[in-house]
Amino acid sequence: MRKALRWLLSLVVLIGTISAAGMTAGAATAAEPAAGTDIKDRILAIPGMKLIEEKPYPGYRFFVLTYDQPVDHRQPRKGTFAQRITLLHKDTTRPTVFFTSGYNVSTTPRRSEPTAIVDGNQLSMEYRFFTPSRPQPADWSKLDIWQAASDQHRLFTALKPVYDRKWLSTGGSKGGMTATYYERHYPRDMDGVVAYVAPNDVVNNEDRAYDRFLANVGTAECRDRLHAVQREALVRRAPMEKIYETYAADGGYTFTTVGSLDRAYEAVVLDYAWAFWQYSLLADCESVPAAAGASDQELFDHIDAVAGFSAYADQGLSAYTPYYYQAGTELGSPDIAQPHLKGLSRYGYQPPRNFVPRDIPMRFKPWVMKDVDTWVRHNATRMMFVYGENDPWGAEPFRVGKGARDSYVYTAPGANHGANVAGLVPDEKAKATAAILRWAGVAPAAVQENPAKARPLAEADARLDKRDMERTLRP
Repeated sequence: MRKALRWLLSLVVLIGTISAAGMTAGAATAAEPAAGTDIKDRILAIPGMKLIEEKPYPGYRFFVLTYDQPVDHRQPRKGTFAQRITLLHKDTTRPTVFFTSGYNVSTTPRRSEPTAIVDGNQLSMEYRFFTPSRPQPADWSKLDIWQAASDQHRLFTALKPVYDRKWLSTGGSKGGMTATYYERHYPRDMDGVVAYVAPNDVVNNEDRAYDRFLANVGTAECRDRLHAVQREALVRRAPMEKIYETYAADGGYTFTTVGSLDRAYEAVVLDYAWAFWQYSLLADCESVPAAAGASDQELFDHIDAVAGFSAYADQGLSAYTPYYYQAGTELGSPDIAQPHLKGLSRYGYQPPRNFVPRDIPMRFKPWVMKDVDTWVRHNATRMMFVYGENDPWGAEPFRVGKGARDSYVYTAPGANHGANVAGLVPDEKAKATAAILRWAGVAPAAVQENPAKARPLAEADARLDKRDMERTLRP
């Protein structure tokens, strides 16, 4: 969930746009080689672009690269860092999809759903400050949504002369948030946005929507079984923590950041019900053990499989320090009540500050998410938001208002945090697919006449279309 978290202003955007554009002018010119030049040479002609490796994949060229980005887009001459990116190249005559997970980038060839729908190229970006795309030394004040949006804008500006057809941005969860923030700050870059399961925590201290969601999701029987597991785990805290001590010793886990094994243990238990709904389906309730009759080890193993006891160890937290930092400074994070644990919880639902080393300063900026939410409601153009009916992260979704144009919010019935266009009811699936094809400029004539005929243009590929999704409570 965890800490769930989410996410100034015209003058700042203007200054950043000017500085970023200035740094990319040379790159755009350099990317205009003679006709027939190999695509790898065209990409590497862009100043600041370096090849790590090329991996073969049938029907594509797949490159792992780094691109030099300013640490601070407001002062681009004060240092750069190497940002890791990948490029799944199909053909320069096809549209391009700009993907980010909001975390690390996968160096294995992967294709997002919009990329398959439009049969296009895919540029994927690692989010700044996720290792190895972290400036050294790390000035954490330069990790914010505007700087990350400026990373995307600068990459797009550099590659647009090579891939000069339509562009869409996309991402799931924090990646969906990232695509939305990019659109807010650079609305002229993309021709469309497809944001999946993107949380929208507008007012960080108002989280009753999550409580209402968790009180009604699924069935009462399933919720009762999940609550019984949590209660039993806290009633049996002492023997269960003995198992956790052995688990930690075997795995080399320490708990300096969160403060103690006891705090980490309770944090995982309090995450458990949310984690179940984030990654499981209602049918999976049958696999939840009867808590009272389960042994300590059975209970521990089950909770570990659902929520992960390594999550709040130093070793589990370190890779996600940038996320928790953003959750505690801009994105916001859910704080759920869980009244069924009254009298058993010692710490309550812990805030992001508890998961970031204390030598990194944090200050929450409540206006940032309000700005994005207001902009989306009144200015969204060619934006699509897709949510899962049973996904807790969708309890506070993005909404589009009267000022929005050609923008949509869909919910996939029964779906969890893996919700997608393919999981929508048939008429909405066709309408959403047709919109994506239209935005990318590749809608066949038959689809333009009748959106019900819309289908993905690329053939399904189980390996390429596999979704890399860690079982974590982060969005």
